[in-house]
Amino acid sequence: MSANTFVNPVGIYVGLNVGREIETVSQAYSLLQDWSPRSRGVAHGQALLACERALAGEGDAEAARERFAAFAERAGILAPDLGGVVAAMAVNALAMPAPLSAR
Repeated sequence: MSANTFVNPVGIYVGLNVGREIETVSQAYSLLQDWSPRSRGVAHGQALLACERALAGEGDAEAARERFAAFAERAGILAPDLGGVVAAMAVNALAMPAPLSAR
């Protein structure tokens, strides 16, 4: 894993129920650069600065991730973190007895 990669990706919506995972500082920075200037605010500026610092080696990816996630939440594009839900469903599925027809 490179120093530019987030430990946990940030899930965002990029369209009507279309999700995307932002996995690196570079991806977050690119999205922030493309964000409409009319929709930028304090959270956008903080996220952009954190990404610039991380890309320059003056900050770390996790600080940039935190700021980017805060921006995404403020912008209304942050997708819920379903990792824990999916993991719990997988564990429950493994713990269920096999159907009678499979025995």
